[in-house]
Amino acid sequence: MHIAFFNPQGNFDRRDSCLTEHPDFGGQLVYVKELCLALADLGATVDIVTRWVDDPGWPGFSATEDRYPDYPDNPRILRIPCGGPRFLAKEQLWLHLPEWVAQLREFYGHRPPEFVTAHYADAGYSAVLLAAKTGIPFTFTGHSLGAQKLDKLGMRAGNASGMEDLYRFSKRIAAERLSMQHACRIITSTAQERFEQYAHPLYAGAVDVDDDSRFAVIPPGVNTRVFSLDAGTQDAAVHDRIARQIGDDGGPFIVASSRLDEKKNILGLLTAYAGSPALQRQARLALFIRGIDDPFTAQSTLSPSEWLVLEPMLATITRHEIADQVVFLNFQSQGELAAAYRYFAKRGSVFALTSFYEPFGLAPIEAAACGLAVVATANGGPTEIFADGSGVLVDPNDPADIAEGLGHALHRQAAYAERALRRVRSEYTWRSTANGYLRVIERGLQNRAGGPPPGWTVGPLDGSELIERYLGAG
Repeated sequence: MHIAFFNPQGNFDRRDSCLTEHPDFGGQLVYVKELCLALADLGATVDIVTRWVDDPGWPGFSATEDRYPDYPDNPRILRIPCGGPRFLAKEQLWLHLPEWVAQLREFYGHRPPEFVTAHYADAGYSAVLLAAKTGIPFTFTGHSLGAQKLDKLGMRAGNASGMEDLYRFSKRIAAERLSMQHACRIITSTAQERFEQYAHPLYAGAVDVDDDSRFAVIPPGVNTRVFSLDAGTQDAAVHDRIARQIGDDGGPFIVASSRLDEKKNILGLLTAYAGSPALQRQARLALFIRGIDDPFTAQSTLSPSEWLVLEPMLATITRHEIADQVVFLNFQSQGELAAAYRYFAKRGSVFALTSFYEPFGLAPIEAAACGLAVVATANGGPTEIFADGSGVLVDPNDPADIAEGLGHALHRQAAYAERALRRVRSEYTWRSTANGYLRVIERGLQNRAGGPPPGWTVGPLDGSELIERYLGAG
């Protein structure tokens, strides 16, 4: 079976140079890579199809084809040109996607893939364009949807023009609607994602969230090559560095690993800890924030939005005089992060994710795979991941509830760590995710009509009227 993964904005390469180095990148690229490797292990022929970039500011993406070092034959990374050689932000890509699809059709010639999985709105639109010409079926995995971003950024009638110039919401919403309408399945990580995100009024008429035939819930998995109980090559060096930084007294820690993003609610975790002398007696607090060694001298290296998150955290530490209880640690790779999780797991520690809302929650299952017990937000995906009681769920808006949950998990750390590890191994591996995709793909191929519907054309991307009506109604 030949499967193509569409991700025109994904800068994939053999060294994973830019998986998280730009707002356009991040979790969806990790998702696509790991799923492709798992499908290759299961015998599928897989292509990651992205955009060719020949830009001095983005070196490493100018070859038209690439491979991963440990997978020299399969999958392939294919880079298809469109819109010139320079890197383009995702908001600038919309006009060039028809060219991208035309170029990839020319590349494949008479041997196109049998099936396409489309990731994010631009890939969904590209899959629609291809299906309209060839009838090749596809799934749509949105990862995040434009309607929620539109709401979060506070788009309204008065600022709609400026927001549209920046974010091209009219094109993104239209692309998402087309993707939902024409995909043989929409794939979500959780049932909550299905019923909350896709039920937004801006998608009314494009999809019915109550129609089980339109959705498949397939959770992502843990990279077990990295996140496991087994020691990695970096463990000794990482463990020595941590011991020097924290003073190796052998006691447990509460561990959090997050970027400086307000919605991750690190301040809520810190507030819960600062307000609970009992919790401070049980454990210290370790905050893993990439790029920060000394938070009190970090302002010059941070963006204004990041400093807005860090500044009140530092004020809380100073006001409550808990600087000796809180340590900041800087890890630069997944290997280092996993090594750190294993170090703290041996000390009977707990991982905390207190986001205001978490669509899925990959971080806590990565931590659990390394032996940590988990305390996670009750808002979003963790409610499904830990529905069996393998983790402690807390209200992220209630510092007292966070503190109580952390104390409970620390008191019964061994039992919770064992349950969480068992849960991850049985339900949340990339092999499980790949098998879920294969089941959906096989059904999609069985139902394939053999070509595009007669007369099917894809018009211009324009959701401006829908957005105007939505903003007016609000």
